[in-house]
Amino acid sequence: MSEGQDATRSGESYDSPDQVLAALHANHQVLATAEVDRLHLAVAWAVMNPTDTLDDAATVDGTQGELAVAGPGAPLVAEFCVGDLALALGMSTDAGRTYLGDAVEIRYRLPKIWAAVTSGRVQVWKARKIAQATKPLCAAGARHVDAHLAHDVGRCSFAQIDRAVEDAIRRFDPDLAEKRRREAADERCLDVDLDQVSFNGTVHVDGELDLADAIDFNDAITAGAKELADLGSTESLNVRRSLAAGALARRELTLDLQTGERPAPRKRELVIYVHLSEHAVTGGAAGVENSRSAVSVEQVKGWCAGTNTRVTIRPVIDLNEHLHTDAYRPTDRMREQAVLTNATCVFPHCTRPARPADLDHLENFDGTNTESPNLAPLCRGHHRYKTHGGWTVVRTGPTWFTWTTPYGYSYAWDTTHTRHTH
Repeated sequence: MSEGQDATRSGESYDSPDQVLAALHANHQVLATAEVDRLHLAVAWAVMNPTDTLDDAATVDGTQGELAVAGPGAPLVAEFCVGDLALALGMSTDAGRTYLGDAVEIRYRLPKIWAAVTSGRVQVWKARKIAQATKPLCAAGARHVDAHLAHDVGRCSFAQIDRAVEDAIRRFDPDLAEKRRREAADERCLDVDLDQVSFNGTVHVDGELDLADAIDFNDAITAGAKELADLGSTESLNVRRSLAAGALARRELTLDLQTGERPAPRKRELVIYVHLSEHAVTGGAAGVENSRSAVSVEQVKGWCAGTNTRVTIRPVIDLNEHLHTDAYRPTDRMREQAVLTNATCVFPHCTRPARPADLDHLENFDGTNTESPNLAPLCRGHHRYKTHGGWTVVRTGPTWFTWTTPYGYSYAWDTTHTRHTH
């Protein structure tokens, strides 16, 4: 694309650097004003959906209830109002709840910072950062942070925000201070980052252990790496140590270094779904369901070739087959088909995995409609929206669903995360 095409993409032509800079300044002001307007609208939405608007009948049996989106003293809101706001903002329900809570927190518990936001002295994102830090504080603690940061909030750093919050906790909430002290004193952890799986099938592991545990763990890994070398492995020491960690998890190694006794190894479970399509047979990538990632087919072959691997090949499930049962509860095969068709909750922007979700009848069960086209996974929260919150859904394709809010707005959503609104 040429520079001339870039300069006219927005529909206007710019003849000089001054014009481009002037347009950028104007654009920045428009965006800043729009951000403040959105914050005002979120507060207005909260005000229009207080808990005293809840029908008593709608709150029985755990249906709709009150929701605390900000810190103590801020107004509560009706639970189901979050969904409408979130979709209007193009967010997931969780992100919309956070945004609504930030707006309410700033407006009602940080009035000086609210004044700075509405006057343009501080950007919305920084005010939200402060609000997220003050939500756990008591009302006096929030006022303390508001007073100490408001005078120079536009230039305060994240470290200054943290110090103000910590000072407020020490002054006004000794119980929370003690709790945080205990948490800070115990930073032991072991993280296996299954959300970031490389194409070669590797993941990053990071942790902080008690010294005694770390020594035992390191000794076991070192011994396992040496044993692999003795058995003929030609891999590097680092690779053998990583293999030893997997062997330890399957109980092929033991942390009991004194007795030398080893429990029976636990076989690696490998479940493979075979879809008989040309792409599945000849493609170079395989999907890993529990981490929602892709790995190379060669890596899958390597996993299958392990001497201590038990491979289970599930029967082929035709995702286009029309399955039916006369019972209310879907069969295991129907649940598996629904999960493989839509890997996440089918509510717009929701990314919660389908496997632990509820398998919902899109049209209420009438004794005959427990069948493939009428079943889709919904996480518990969005299942409640549909059952108790007045939301409706129509399926328009295997992965396409049109949701309509109680206010009449419709959102067409593909679970591959393509959104259309009308």
